[in-house]
Amino acid sequence: MTQTKNNKHRILIIGASGFLGKAIYTELCGYFNTFGTYRTDNLAFSKNQHYFQYDIEEDDIFEILEIVKPTIIISALRGNFSAQVITHFHIAEYLVANNSKLFFLSSANVFDAYSKFPSYENDKTLSHSMYGHFKIKIENMLLRLPKRQVAILRLPMVFGAQSPRIQEIKVFAKAKEPIEVFPNLIMNVTTDTKVTQQIHYMINQNKSGIFHLGSLDLVHHDDFIKEITMSLGISKPLFKQVFTTNDDRYLAVLAKTNKLPKHLQLLSQDILSELEV
Repeated sequence: MTQTKNNKHRILIIGASGFLGKAIYTELCGYFNTFGTYRTDNLAFSKNQHYFQYDIEEDDIFEILEIVKPTIIISALRGNFSAQVITHFHIAEYLVANNSKLFFLSSANVFDAYSKFPSYENDKTLSHSMYGHFKIKIENMLLRLPKRQVAILRLPMVFGAQSPRIQEIKVFAKAKEPIEVFPNLIMNVTTDTKVTQQIHYMINQNKSGIFHLGSLDLVHHDDFIKEITMSLGISKPLFKQVFTTNDDRYLAVLAKTNKLPKHLQLLSQDILSELEV
């Protein structure tokens, strides 16, 4: 059966050449009129007329917004923090002027100053890290916009067969180098596959607000990484234990007020099953 596109939306993914951005583009392009940005010269992207070259430190996002005229923008940007803040300020101006919507990929790190408990959607953000600070700054800017125009998606660690984390584990194992694990870190996790399905659902259902897109269960970082190496069939991996604190430390984003349907939820075991060789 031929898939007919939903012409109601024009979607622009900023950062569509990165790991998550590319996965989101692949998920949505068969259903919506979907566009993306890429940074460095790449023949595959430059030949795709739905991709625009965009350097966050040199180019103005307004130009691409004017060409694409998106009804939905998905920000999966990486790069210079200050430049990202300016870009999102410009996106916010565009949203207000054009009655469009933004899906912003945020992080569990907006809570990294809290270590005693997992975090929920309406908890106050507080971070000790540069990365967390910058994500909070953009979140706060977006929370001043009309609620219906913004969805903030807080992600835990993202895994998946092609994810940078899994690729790094494979490289270290092959080189017989130790893989860093954090024994006291309690977290939840997700995959690119699940995140893209969740975003697709939220677009279809016109969702807005704050969403925590992590697994329902919590795992210790060291246990989970060891289970990943087993799922990948790596024999005798080496591990380097890194202790940042003597106590257990939580970095987990759990859903309480904005829960997604059961088929869009996941457990950490689902990730391991996806990776099994």
